[in-house]
Amino acid sequence: MEHQLISVMIADDHPLLRSGIAAVLSADPRFAVVAEAGDGDEALAQYQRHRPDITLMDLQMPGLNGIEATLAIRAINPRARVIILTTYGGEVQVARGLKAGASGYILKNMVRTDLVSYIAAVCAGRQQLSPQVACSLANTFQKDTLSKREVQVLRVVADGNSNQRAAEQLGLSEDTIKAHMKTILQKLDARDRTHAVMIAMRRGYWEG
Repeated sequence: MEHQLISVMIADDHPLLRSGIAAVLSADPRFAVVAEAGDGDEALAQYQRHRPDITLMDLQMPGLNGIEATLAIRAINPRARVIILTTYGGEVQVARGLKAGASGYILKNMVRTDLVSYIAAVCAGRQQLSPQVACSLANTFQKDTLSKREVQVLRVVADGNSNQRAAEQLGLSEDTIKAHMKTILQKLDARDRTHAVMIAMRRGYWEG
């Protein structure tokens, strides 16, 4: 009895990476690449047209980003299976991807060795995270998470603003900014503002 092909869409804004992934999948008789997309909007249109079994979704793309495109695809089909494909393993981004409904999360440097097994596992109904990503996600439960306001304060400070300037921009008192910064340094276990900004970016609170 013949096994049905697993149809795959590749959404990534780098043509070379798309062709590399397509080559890896084409070498395996279980898979058929049915569509490619260079941005989130195209990914959504191609999904509606082809309804692939698996969508490989880059996080950082023009137009809709990977999280937004995943949410849109899952709104069309709640059973859609999306594997986030990224170079970035910050735990905040991982948590957002999983919250958006992604079934898996794999780092691009693992595509050649592990992608085929990841897709097969997700098709079998399992959630798949690469080891680095799983470790990173665990950190989010081990450390205090910054609130939206704290991220906002840190981003303004990251632009080189003093407490007074940050207070003016955010419509807060200087004492409130100082209190937020004290909490931020404690939560991130950071030595100073610059260290806090570096940690926050590494953990995926925002892109550089």
